[in-house]
Amino acid sequence: MGPVTGMAEITDEAELRELLGAPMPRAVAKERVRLHDRDKEWLALSPFCLIATAGADGTCDVSPKGDPPGFTLVLDDATIAIPERPGNRRADGFLNILRNPHVGLIYLVPGRDETLRINGRARLVREAPFLDDMVVKGHRPQLALVVDIEQIFFHCPKAFLRSKLWKPETWTPEELPSHAAIVKSVQRTEESLEELQTYYGAQYATRLYKSHRP
Repeated sequence: MGPVTGMAEITDEAELRELLGAPMPRAVAKERVRLHDRDKEWLALSPFCLIATAGADGTCDVSPKGDPPGFTLVLDDATIAIPERPGNRRADGFLNILRNPHVGLIYLVPGRDETLRINGRARLVREAPFLDDMVVKGHRPQLALVVDIEQIFFHCPKAFLRSKLWKPETWTPEELPSHAAIVKSVQRTEESLEELQTYYGAQYATRLYKSHRP
């Protein structure tokens, strides 16, 4: 496919506002800087969030984090902490945070169409008493992401309603190849497809809280 032609690009805020219009007063007023009891209830039931970061050069990354509901600890009304579990050790988002502490988080609760959004400044903490409260299956995290909240609000459900994300009758996961097949097709790997299928098979879930260090 060649270069896309015929695009009309928006280049300034005035042009954008002319196209979209001004936000409703309620949308502007919903921003808060401290956790409400409703926010804490949401965090207590959320097993999944997305963390967006950007490096000093503007390079962006979004990383998913998942654990049992309530994995995000509320340290006080303006501070939360997220445990780090064993992963691939790329640490793209963490490296960004060391250079630019600003983060954006979206918290999901399965079956709910709205989301909780939190923006703030993050720190990487390798030791703190609250790490003892983050133990899952005997795993105490090596570090936690502590976020000082600067902005928090609930996001409306329109995106989830349009996408029908939680409607099982719309799900078609079988139309995509297995994860092992995807890895084999997009990466250079020494393992055969059969070896990857074994690695990502039934035993994969048993290693979720085990360190992959040699």
